[in-house]
Amino acid sequence: MNALVKRGVDRITWAGRGMPVLGSIRERWQKERPLEGVRVAACLHVTTETANLLITLKEGGAEVRLCASNPLSTQDDVAAALDEVYGVATFAVRGEDRDTYYEHIHRVLDLKPHVTMDDGADLVNVLHSDRRELLDGVLAGTEETTTGVIRLKAMERDGVLECPIIAVNDARTKHMFDNRYGTGQSTIDGLLRATNLLVAGTTLVVVGYGWCGRGVAARAHGMGARVVVVEVDPLRALEATLDGYWVTDMEEAARMGDVFITTTGNINVIDTPHFALMKDGAMLANSGHFDVEINLKGLAAMARERRKVRENVEEYLLEDGRRLYVLAEGRLLNLAAAEGHPAQVMDMSFANQALCVEWLVTKRPSLERKVYSVPEEIDREIARLKLASMGVRLEKLTPEQEQYLASYSLGT
Repeated sequence: MNALVKRGVDRITWAGRGMPVLGSIRERWQKERPLEGVRVAACLHVTTETANLLITLKEGGAEVRLCASNPLSTQDDVAAALDEVYGVATFAVRGEDRDTYYEHIHRVLDLKPHVTMDDGADLVNVLHSDRRELLDGVLAGTEETTTGVIRLKAMERDGVLECPIIAVNDARTKHMFDNRYGTGQSTIDGLLRATNLLVAGTTLVVVGYGWCGRGVAARAHGMGARVVVVEVDPLRALEATLDGYWVTDMEEAARMGDVFITTTGNINVIDTPHFALMKDGAMLANSGHFDVEINLKGLAAMARERRKVRENVEEYLLEDGRRLYVLAEGRLLNLAAAEGHPAQVMDMSFANQALCVEWLVTKRPSLERKVYSVPEEIDREIARLKLASMGVRLEKLTPEQEQYLASYSLGT
């Protein structure tokens, strides 16, 4: 075993220690083999936590292929270990160019999958555009992230979605914990690794106050940052205001911020007019799925010079002498500059993925070509298993209490 592979095995094993819920599913599947003969094509971030999910699927009987859902999120030691030790054919290299990225998606689809697993819907998009001959063999799929669910719901709305998809991202045990606590912690981790910045005392602008934005804002505030939130939705803006943050539009925030982190899933939320207003030395980063939230082409057009000043930091020297710094090429900061979410939170997200695949294969009714929520019983079971692994005890309702809650005649 070469050094790269050994390092991957060691890190995968370490992450597995923090994923007891997924581990309990793997233990059951080793006996039951519910996915025997099922072919699974996965386009996910190639990390230690993802490796444990793929190994679990394989233990359940599935044949699995994996490619990266982001060119900068791949951990090469993990990819090597999956391919050489665990028998999961993996097509991913950190920093791969766009052509290689899509070539790897095609290699995964060559498996002729029954089930797809996506993080951003790129696999499903290629399946529906260039590989339509495979659609008849696809039973269903799962989608891991907010951006992917948005794309898939748009496909459903336009009547072009050809297979049912479970929106794993919408499970409460995913978005309330993975997106908030996982993205919050790992984004700050990426910021610190890329810049070695002292967060305390900085003005940090969070663009978008969904679950990911909430997490980033909370962690930055906890480290002493003055947090400013930019939001278009009045309900989320009101929530951010009542959470104690300064809420404003992008024009005002651009003048204030030392660090900007986008979490919207939308395009050009930091645009050329905003660059013109920013302080010298402002740092720009993204924790949304795709590298489109910061208008990097517009910034490049405004710059007279660009240079790499440290790992994952690129300096843009503007005509007026100001310098703006882009972190991790505008890609996912928490994965490109750090290791992504902690195993303890991905335990729930990937348990959702695993149990949804099992449900689709063994228990699914006749499903329509639409986006489905995670079945309630799966969501609640994962929460129960997670609490049990943490040693947390739940209260139980007495028969009297159950009767009271079910009745309309009892009360005053």
